[in-house]
Amino acid sequence: MLKRLIFCSILAAFLLFIPGSDRAGASVQIIDNTDYPTLYLAQVPLQGEAVWLVQARLKEMGYDIEPNGVFDKTTSNTISMFQLSVGMKADGIVNEAVWQALLASEEGDSLCAADEQGEKGRMLIVIDVAHRTLVLYEDDKEVCRYPVAVGKAKTPTPLGEWKVIHKGMGWGNGFGTRWMGLNVPWGIYGIHGTNKPGSIGTYASHGCIRMFNRDVEKLYPLVPWGCRVKIVNDGKMVPEQIKPVELKKKSSGQRVVYVQSRLKELGVEFDGADGRFGNMTELAVKYFQVWHGLEPSGIVDEATYRALGLIE
Repeated sequence: MLKRLIFCSILAAFLLFIPGSDRAGASVQIIDNTDYPTLYLAQVPLQGEAVWLVQARLKEMGYDIEPNGVFDKTTSNTISMFQLSVGMKADGIVNEAVWQALLASEEGDSLCAADEQGEKGRMLIVIDVAHRTLVLYEDDKEVCRYPVAVGKAKTPTPLGEWKVIHKGMGWGNGFGTRWMGLNVPWGIYGIHGTNKPGSIGTYASHGCIRMFNRDVEKLYPLVPWGCRVKIVNDGKMVPEQIKPVELKKKSSGQRVVYVQSRLKELGVEFDGADGRFGNMTELAVKYFQVWHGLEPSGIVDEATYRALGLIE
């Protein structure tokens, strides 16, 4: 009897760890991150909000696919068809280039929409992550105010000056009933509804701005493509101190936003703090460097960070 018990225990432990066991087969890979995650067919299926977003966008574009949040053969084949339609290699893999083609395809339309704001009044959304609020302004007058959920400490909502470049309806799941995508250069971020209303008013997301579905449905028709979106932390866009990392032309990221915002605070006028280190940002940095007796390299080095007051 004792030998049988020992044998059964060893057998159970062995079955628990062999690759073909039911336990191993039940594993999934959850992909909820917003930094343009690579999605592909895998033996252990990829699933999560990132997959759902791709499927919802494909359906919105007219492809025959129903979102289920699992990157399956149908999803891979549909991505291949999309890739062919935009002149990409049809490998069924969602990489950064595919993400950008899927979500930024209406950015050209947004420029026209932004011009049309002159007739409606100048629209601006201000989101404060410290207070978890979203406020819509028209010609500097408050139109409406809503509570929101924002990114957790490990997946913060990006501070900066953005634009709405995509609008979608009925995506469902974690995106709720409405989606308004932002032109953040280093990931997938937007204002959307939610299937987790209890999270509103907290730090809960992977960086997106969540709203009650009833609220985002009211906001959605008021927001044109190209609408400006300013995201701040307790009214500020720049922290007291940051860890310096060299920045130069073609850099992008949250530190670029900090530098751009500080330059604007100091009176250097150029385009918005959009996290893209382009020609105008390089010129602004050179101007600031000359103004402060630094070599006008256009590169944000430690000396430039210090002159900007971003490090001690």
